[in-house]
Amino acid sequence: MLRLTWVQPEDLVGHELRQARLDGREPSRIEARWRAAGGLDAPERAGASPQRASRYLRLLAEDLLDELADLPSALAEDEPTDLERIRARCPEWPARPPVRPAPAPLALEASWLGRAVGCLLGKPVEKLPLEGIRALARATGNWPLSTWFTARGVPAELLAAHPWNRRSAGTSLAENIDGMPEDDDLNYPLLNLLLLQRHGRAFTTADVAGLWLDELPPGRAFTAERVAFRNLLGGIEPPLTARHRNPFREWIGALIRADVHGWTNPGDPAAAAEQAHRDAVLTHTANGVYAAMFTAATLAAAAGGAPDVHACLRTGRAVVPARSRLARAVDDALDLAAAHRDFDDVVDALHARHAATHHWVHAVPNTALIAAALAHADGDFTGSVCRAVSGGWDTDSDGATAGSVAGLLAGDPGALPDRWRTPLKNRLATSVAGFDGTGFDTLAHLTHLEATRS
Repeated sequence: MLRLTWVQPEDLVGHELRQARLDGREPSRIEARWRAAGGLDAPERAGASPQRASRYLRLLAEDLLDELADLPSALAEDEPTDLERIRARCPEWPARPPVRPAPAPLALEASWLGRAVGCLLGKPVEKLPLEGIRALARATGNWPLSTWFTARGVPAELLAAHPWNRRSAGTSLAENIDGMPEDDDLNYPLLNLLLLQRHGRAFTTADVAGLWLDELPPGRAFTAERVAFRNLLGGIEPPLTARHRNPFREWIGALIRADVHGWTNPGDPAAAAEQAHRDAVLTHTANGVYAAMFTAATLAAAAGGAPDVHACLRTGRAVVPARSRLARAVDDALDLAAAHRDFDDVVDALHARHAATHHWVHAVPNTALIAAALAHADGDFTGSVCRAVSGGWDTDSDGATAGSVAGLLAGDPGALPDRWRTPLKNRLATSVAGFDGTGFDTLAHLTHLEATRS
């Protein structure tokens, strides 16, 4: 029997209880009712034996989701979603430049390529625990991580304990990479390129929703995006699509959609952040939105000629409300990156702070890891993507964003080592109509056109 994940009410309650505790709501009484009725914890990963619900339990889950969403939050004042209130809580919000520089087409190609490389590097170990990632890499002499994962030479008992991601292993290990396979981390930048082609930089959140209904296969959407898609089909309009029975609204989905907003606003991080905000609020709130704004502003700074990765990260941090959980996590991550010579120590500290409280796809720990990886590697391409993936959590998404920033700073696809570029064969697979098989050079050209369009 077909069993859809990420949308059934009984599977969402556990996630909403966890989210409530993170964002300052007190769910204990509602949780007690859920447990008394036989409700279970949320499955940690898609396909992880979700509970079969009676009609009563499903109806109760729907009611409890609505009650949980209505609980007051102690953090609401410091973590708004409205753009004007976000700006008011960012004392160093970037000034708009008098003239916006044109991005370099080769730098955009390196950034698209870097995003693909980082994503592909992280795909075979997505969902694995940190100790599994380290063990698999060490088994082939690839630790600290410096190149693609391989199954050659890995003991069978280790693979039994830590199997590769079943959907990705056939296309993302060193021995079988043949171009860039489809992934949502690349689908969303393609969709946002379409968004700008059709609506320009003044697009609305409703335009994003309309594009998704036209062009995004529902089966290619996950977590917050899948719930928001369901909400749209049910007649719910944005921004309520991000809140209605959507416990994933602070996860990483909006962050992975943010690159195009940064690429097309070179030297104008405020505009990039505002553009990312209009996209993100379809599916996310608060820290989930800030993560997208942080990424877009960081990339806009890099595209505008910022002197180094540290300046880019400071710019990204400037569009995050100062007293938010994401701001604290990023600040802490950057402090850790500066204090430790060995990146494993940085990762261990980040996991000690976040792993017990956050889901592995939550935006807060993943954004912190991306920032730490870029800073610790000093923006070096290989160092950035390998550190991001070696830190665990959402490995393909973290590697993709780190690769995008580091590739942009590299400035030229030729600056990326051959071992990363050659297996991708300048070819991208996707279900986004009109883009399957497109080369990264073509994508860079199309992005450049949007960046320079008045």
